[in-house]
Amino acid sequence: MKLKKFISLFLIAVMVMALAAGCGPTERTDGGTPTPAPTTSANEPSKGKFDKLITIDNFNVAANYQGVQSGWFAKVLKDNLNIELNIIAPQVAGAAIYQTRVSAGNLGDIVLLERSDFADCVANGLIRDISDSIYDCPNLMEFSDQIETYNKTIPGNEEGKIYGIPVEMTNTSPTSYSQDVIYSSPMLRWDLYSELGCPEIEDLDGLLDVLEEMKRRHPTNKDGDPAYPFSLWSDWDGGDNMMGIANVVQLTTWYGEKIKQSIILKPDNTFTPLTDKNASYYKILQFLNKAQRRGLVDPDSGTQNWDNIVAKMTSGQVYLMWYSWQVGFWNSTERLKNGTAFIFIPVKDQYYYADADAYYGSGRIIGVGSSVSGEKYERIMAFLDWYASPDACEYQHVGIKDFNYYIGDDGRYYIMNDNALMDNLPVPAEWGGGGYDDGFNKFNQWIVNSISTNPKTGEPYATRYWSTYKEEMQTQMDKEWQERFNAKDPVDYMKKNNKLLISPNVCITLPSDTPDIAVTRNQCMEVLNDYSWRMIFAKDDAEFDAMWDQMVKEMNGLGFQDLVEFDTEIYTIELEAKKAAAKVN
Repeated sequence: MKLKKFISLFLIAVMVMALAAGCGPTERTDGGTPTPAPTTSANEPSKGKFDKLITIDNFNVAANYQGVQSGWFAKVLKDNLNIELNIIAPQVAGAAIYQTRVSAGNLGDIVLLERSDFADCVANGLIRDISDSIYDCPNLMEFSDQIETYNKTIPGNEEGKIYGIPVEMTNTSPTSYSQDVIYSSPMLRWDLYSELGCPEIEDLDGLLDVLEEMKRRHPTNKDGDPAYPFSLWSDWDGGDNMMGIANVVQLTTWYGEKIKQSIILKPDNTFTPLTDKNASYYKILQFLNKAQRRGLVDPDSGTQNWDNIVAKMTSGQVYLMWYSWQVGFWNSTERLKNGTAFIFIPVKDQYYYADADAYYGSGRIIGVGSSVSGEKYERIMAFLDWYASPDACEYQHVGIKDFNYYIGDDGRYYIMNDNALMDNLPVPAEWGGGGYDDGFNKFNQWIVNSISTNPKTGEPYATRYWSTYKEEMQTQMDKEWQERFNAKDPVDYMKKNNKLLISPNVCITLPSDTPDIAVTRNQCMEVLNDYSWRMIFAKDDAEFDAMWDQMVKEMNGLGFQDLVEFDTEIYTIELEAKKAAAKVN
């Protein structure tokens, strides 16, 4: 089989590169945080170097805004680089725009794509080789290890030319986990949980018992609107290269398992089909069905969209959250201080999967269109280097000095207007006015992850990891949680109790689906998603299992086993690279 031969050769190459790759962008001087090299100032490019305003077209799969960047970040771009950014967003314009522009031979001046699509575009001559310029970019060269390692994995790039820049890279290591929360874990309102006496939760059934009692005591929010522990949505299903409905896929990580398309990576580094009844997709789907039968699932689930969910989260109509960022729709400073905020609550039989720091990036890649040349190319490279600079990272991850933060007499950074994004606060006139959210960076993806260390402060860019923020936000709720669970934060609890499985970060371009596999995948996904939603609303166990068995029968009839074989071969490449990274680090 040609695929197996390709995978075998590719796997050997990946293993060699993983073993050869270093653990950080710069030499460590004290065994701790990497010491960054000097960086250029964000203001240097504007000192007479760029007199002509240039519009740059950005094809961007992460953007949920289409058009020319406006507001305060537009002013930042003009002041520093004299550019304006015109964003082309398939999330807004529709997925068909990708094929349309590929067929025309011009995706854009700057492109941001998923890794597999990026490799295809390199192969089809749509992405420019930037090797001639990138080594003169000091901020990007802080991440030379990550950039070079990624580009060596592009099929057909044996010479190691530089085509792409991974996004969300960190200056830590491939096996580090630097955050104090993980991407997905059960989070409850501390006041409602405390009201029940902070009971120990043994398993998913115990979690349902706690949630049922919360709903019994508090059937509505303060405005009298119905509240439910679970409020689900369907418009994310099939995104991020996943099979299965999104609300189930993310919760499978609570049991140390990670869905990889049609298969599940188990904690013992083996793969099993997603349709395995002993695996986590069945377990979590059954969990949601039990919740529904106990009246704990919002009846609008399955028909409402993300905007509906946001409205319900912000109004207090949801009692369980599972994305780390999701709590941002409720956890204001006031609620953190008065103890009504959401926080991780352990479930004893759970063993949490978490991807390590995104040292090699999150999977998406930035590149330059192959038709770009001359002055525009020079300006784009200047922009990309500036975008990776500490000054630009502060704009991206913190905001505007003396509006979002100020520097105290002690030299430390202090937060201001922490509700600027949530409440779209008006921006000072000298920054162009308008609302803060309206003018926020619509590129919506960063080269440097916010957990990375800012060389100006020695602390992460992410504001919640600043020493000043932690001191200010040490609330009574924190103290009660710490005393109850004998840990300083959720990740500390997980590490102390051997409840955290950290998956090393690697940078690999995996082979794309063949045309036949793509058809099979889409057909199986449609069946899987349809039956999954119906099973959540099944009336009893018998109906649930009958639906499951029928679903599996239909998927097998569509060639699901061929899909499992294909995905197992593909994701073995990634798994072996992770094993190699773990040995090196």
